[in-house]
This record gives sequence, C-alpha cells and structure tokens, in this order.
Amino acid sequence: MKRDYYEVLGLGKGAGDAEIKQAYRKLARQYHPDVNPGNKEAEEKFKEATEAYDVLSDPEKKARYDQFGHAGVDPNAGGFGGFGGGFEGGFGDIFDMFFGGGGGGRHAGPQRGADLRYDMSLTFEEAAFGVEKEIQIPRLETCPDCQGSGAAAGTHPSTCSQCRGTGQVKTAQRTPFGQFQTVRTCPACHGEGKIVLSPCKTCAGQGKIRRVKTVNINVPAGSEDGLNLRLNGDGEAGAKGGPPGDLYIVLHVKPHKFFERQGNDVYCEVPITMVQAALGAEIEVPTLDGNVKMKVPEGTQTSSVFRLRGHGIPYRRGNGRGDQHVQVLVTVPTKLNEKQKELLREFAESASEQQQMGKKSFFDKVKENLRDAMG
Repeated sequence: MKRDYYEVLGLGKGAGDAEIKQAYRKLARQYHPDVNPGNKEAEEKFKEATEAYDVLSDPEKKARYDQFGHAGVDPNAGGFGGFGGGFEGGFGDIFDMFFGGGGGGRHAGPQRGADLRYDMSLTFEEAAFGVEKEIQIPRLETCPDCQGSGAAAGTHPSTCSQCRGTGQVKTAQRTPFGQFQTVRTCPACHGEGKIVLSPCKTCAGQGKIRRVKTVNINVPAGSEDGLNLRLNGDGEAGAKGGPPGDLYIVLHVKPHKFFERQGNDVYCEVPITMVQAALGAEIEVPTLDGNVKMKVPEGTQTSSVFRLRGHGIPYRRGNGRGDQHVQVLVTVPTKLNEKQKELLREFAESASEQQQMGKKSFFDKVKENLRDAMG
C-alpha cells in the first residue's frame, strides 16, 4: 500500500510550493542513486520521493490527490462501478468532466522568464568599501533571428488545425450521469495553439538560445555576508512576449586574518609590552584605512579595550561609519638574561603587591573585609 505523499516528504497537508520543493531536494540529495550506489533501499526511497514530488508539485495533480487520494492521480485506477456497466477512463477523466480539466489544456499566455542566482566571493575590504565587478552569466535569451516565435525567417507559426488555435481538444462522453464534455491539452500543439512547420535554424524552433552575458555588478559599501542583490530583468528570457526573470547576486565575504566584524563595528587584538602597559606609550594600530597611532595610558591592564571612532564599516544606508574596538594584550618577556632578571627582582622587592598587580592584592581585600566585619 502506497504511503501518503505528504508523509513521504515529511510535510503536513496544506504545505506550499516552496516547502514541497525544499523537502524533495533534501530527500533527493540524501537518497540519490549516485550518492548510494548499489543501495536498493535508498533507490526505492528516491523513487518514492520523486513520485510524491511529481504529484504535489503539479497544481492539477495536487488538487486531485487532495480530494481523491492516490486514486485521483493513478491512471490505472478503476472507474465508478455499479452504475449500469461502469465508467471507463479512471478517476482522472471523471475529474476532468466535472471540473473542466483543472489547469490542463488551456492556451497559455505570456510567461515570465526564470530567475537566476550567482554566488559572488568578496574580500573583507571589498565588502566594507564596495567594489564593481564584471561577471559572466550563461542564460537563455530570445532568439534574435525568429524573435522568439521559433519559426524560420520569412515564415510564421501556423494555427493548429486540430484545436483551431485554442490549445484544447474537447470530446463528448456519455456516462451514467448523462453526457459530459472532456477538455484536454491538444496533443498536436501541446497546448500552444500554433505549430511551427519551418523551425528556425538558429534556435531549432525553441524561440530561445543560450548565450553568455557580461553583467557589471556594483557591490555597495557596507555589504555583509549573505546579502542578496537583485538585478531586475537580467534573468532568463520570458516566453510568448513575457517579461524576463531577475538575477540574484548572493554575496559571500571571506573572513579577515586580523579583523572581526560585528554589525558596522570591527574588533581586533593588539599585543603590547609589559613596559608599554606600565609606563604608557603611543603605538601603531592597523585599521581598514591603514596604520594609525593610538595612546596607551600608563598602568593599562591586559584585555583593556580602546575605541577608534569612525574606523569601522561604512553604513550601507546613510552616511558615517562604525567604530574599531582594539583590545590590548600585555605580553610577558621571555628568555631574559641574568641582568634583566636581577632588575626585575629589585623591582619586586621595592614595589608593593598592589603596584605589581596594578590593583588591590588578594590579601589587601581580605584585610578590608575583616575591618568592615568588625565595625
């Protein structure tokens, strides 16, 4: 017994087109025969998911399935029995008779072209300050020789004689309920209403050709990872005079070896010596604009953070920039010679623990707490 198609895709009834497509893609990647060579179970699951998607992704089939279940989309399903001889043709024909054939068989009008996606890699600086890039996009374009008609130069598509240009054929059938009319897609023109007798040689009668188009992309300053840029009309050509689709540029920003971005602010770590931390100093700090001088006050503790205003990421909307936050890390000297060690010992003997620690010592705090406790 077949499983429910919604159950196969892991969805609930009423799932939308996007959910159905996403669920199928996930299962297809998991159970595709190329990923699971020789695995019969995976092959059956792939076939089962594909069959479910074939039905649920088609509005007409989905409508039949939602109302009649598997019988509504099974061409081999039996007809209504017990009505004076029964009905030949199956549930699909019955649905066509009562509901006008769903969406099939109607002459299609202008159709919008497909959208395209391009994944663009950027450096940290390119995303921060903006950049102009030239990319190559392979896409379907309207054939310049036939202007999308599919007919050779000097000829035109002919009206289909079988459906007389409607894209539909109608047949009358008698049933136990009376006589009904079935409307189906014309098999001769496939619902187009016209037939190309002399196909265009450039596009082989398709009306479109695949070409590579050069597109200039202006990446705005302040762009972040994952941002989508939409270029109207740069997708694939539409059909029958329909508008072209759009081109979506998805940005992927490479991480920086020194800076980390949070919103429009940037963060970095800079090492300083023990002497610079104790006596204070003016140090050079790398920024997105080059090195700048920053004052470190005397007695600076490790992990202290200083702000460089206006050295962050430009705002994508509006003026101004974020800030740069610099965390200083005090380094301890290594491989000291005997003279240097002796100087440090002298300093340790002459300085209080509070001076060496840069703050109240543990014992000072204990003494204070005892005095407070005793009143």
